[in-house]
Amino acid sequence: MNIAVGDKLPNVTFKEKTAEGPVEVTTEQLFKGKRVVLFAVPGAFTPTCSLNHLPGYLENRDAILARGVDDIAVVAVNDLHVMGAWATHSGGMGKIHFLSDWNAAFTRAIGMEIDLSAGTLGIRSKRYSMLVEDGVVKALNVEESPGQATASGAAAMLEQL
Repeated sequence: MNIAVGDKLPNVTFKEKTAEGPVEVTTEQLFKGKRVVLFAVPGAFTPTCSLNHLPGYLENRDAILARGVDDIAVVAVNDLHVMGAWATHSGGMGKIHFLSDWNAAFTRAIGMEIDLSAGTLGIRSKRYSMLVEDGVVKALNVEESPGQATASGAAAMLEQL
């Protein structure tokens, strides 16, 4: 299944490293009754993700929330320790959710997996952003190339809000 505007997100459990320690976060907990911006990256600490994609969302966090968004989350097919380290290193801990889709369950369920084995990354997520309202996709922006963060970037999302 390739997720599309109007589709409901599948029930999946992510892992998140918080200041209090590791927690499980279900899609229901994150999205039920809320308006959430979710963006995905091929990998924490990778160049485009760390230098372009994530910083845009951190810099525009307040502007996004001011437009009626309840929460912002980033998801990657990385373990929770890597996602936690990325949250800390980027200054994003406590500002947005850094969700570990460690086994690619969510990524596969929505049809956003990409095989980046040629670059030694294995199965990862395509780069995208989506606006989700009460678990239903209202906007979806998928990048043509994993090395770009334009269509799925914070500026593009702000225009859609």
